[in-house]
Amino acid sequence: MDLSDLIERNAAFTPDKAAIRFLGRTLTYAGFAERIGAAARGLKSRLGVGPGDRVAILAANHPDYLVLLYACARLGAMLVPLNWRLAAAEQAFILSDAGVKVLVVEEAFAAVTPLLKQALPDARIVGIDFQPESGSFEQMLDHGRGADRSPHVDITCPLLIVYTSGTTGRPKGAVLRQEALVWNAAMSQHVHGLTADDHVLTALPLFHVGGLNIQTTPALQVGATVTLHPRFTPETTLVALALDAPTLVVLVPAMIQALTAHSDWQDTSLASLRAVTTGSTIVPQPLIDVITARGIPVLQVYGSTETCPIAVYTRLGGDTGRGNAVGLPGIHCEARVVDDEGREVAHGTAGEVVVRGPNVFQEYWGNEAATREALRDGWYCTGDIATRDAEGYFHIHDRKKNMIISGGENIYPAEIERVLGDHPAVAESAVIGRADPKWQEVPVAYVVLRAGLSVDAEGLVHHLAVHLARFKIPRDFVFVDDLPHTALGKVQHFRLKEMVQATQATTGAA
Repeated sequence: MDLSDLIERNAAFTPDKAAIRFLGRTLTYAGFAERIGAAARGLKSRLGVGPGDRVAILAANHPDYLVLLYACARLGAMLVPLNWRLAAAEQAFILSDAGVKVLVVEEAFAAVTPLLKQALPDARIVGIDFQPESGSFEQMLDHGRGADRSPHVDITCPLLIVYTSGTTGRPKGAVLRQEALVWNAAMSQHVHGLTADDHVLTALPLFHVGGLNIQTTPALQVGATVTLHPRFTPETTLVALALDAPTLVVLVPAMIQALTAHSDWQDTSLASLRAVTTGSTIVPQPLIDVITARGIPVLQVYGSTETCPIAVYTRLGGDTGRGNAVGLPGIHCEARVVDDEGREVAHGTAGEVVVRGPNVFQEYWGNEAATREALRDGWYCTGDIATRDAEGYFHIHDRKKNMIISGGENIYPAEIERVLGDHPAVAESAVIGRADPKWQEVPVAYVVLRAGLSVDAEGLVHHLAVHLARFKIPRDFVFVDDLPHTALGKVQHFRLKEMVQATQATTGAA
């Protein structure tokens, strides 16, 4: 049995039920299963795709993104989702590193194809909405012949290679088995009380495991309906929440901020929603409050690309009122907080989060050294710093690599950022460490102000001093128009560090 069999089973039970809704069109479960089989035949007979081959996709959200995922599962191939926000050179590196055999691409992102052909001249290119050298996706479906499966394929086979953004150097490809998606879906069902009666709205990009696997694939594997948006905009999401009547949605903090700041927010009906799920970064309490004020529970999911991503969570009907707690270990995995020697620490003591379970990735593609560093005795070392309270709930404090050591004291930037975010004039902030001859490092804050509001450095110092120890208060405040982000809205602290290091190198500062 492979992952695509779950779609076929749902098609047998409810053939005429809507599986995917997209731009006014509906793909039923019967049509979805048929399209998966046709895609598998086309990939196999026309393009020679078989077990272990890599098939990449570079496109905005589209039903054929999911068709391709399950077709690869049926063939024992691996899907490589590409972040369309990356530069063509970055995308070309991933395609080359993964050694892709086929690239399925939307015409809007086809600038990468010359670089791909230069690096991998034998790679085949298929267009979702145009006709490159190897034809269109529809032609591949129409002209496939023969079997639509490969022998000896089951859920233990690798299915996804998802490249992490990486804080330094090149990105790494986390390899996830089919079974990781099965167990991840089981935990999503536990988080959300997910059933075939649910209707999921997906506006997060499918090139991230958050968009793909927190609700989307779990919904399809349980027989629910997914409404898919090509990409997120506040306007289309608000309309969909009111008119399409979804029961569940995943919104990262940047999306919540955009929605709740929109003039139509208060007048948009949320009556159908059972819950809003969030995560990907530390979630400011005011963003949670603005959702719960509308009577909608907010659930948190903590995890990473390497955990598919569900690892720790709060669940519908459970305790969701613990401030910044992200929840308890998932029902099908283990999570601990450990010291530098891997020993579990006492409640209330900060340490690194480690995760073990069938949802955890297999390896970093072609990178044994990075795999050994991240996977130790079956435990994935996340690099995140957390504490657990007396009841075992996890509280994430920061990335281990973001931690600032100043005069022997550990400073977690996320703590400072949280307090800065409570100031009415601060829209967003990021705190990093800057080298200092006396203290080793000192914190520096980059601050984005809200439109029409103002505050100076002195005002922020006074605000922070009420809540934080003196050594945690940034030595400098740099006011900027925006901050560098990942596609899921995470601030890229390492980009700011590179800017500081470049400035110090130019000026000769310590």
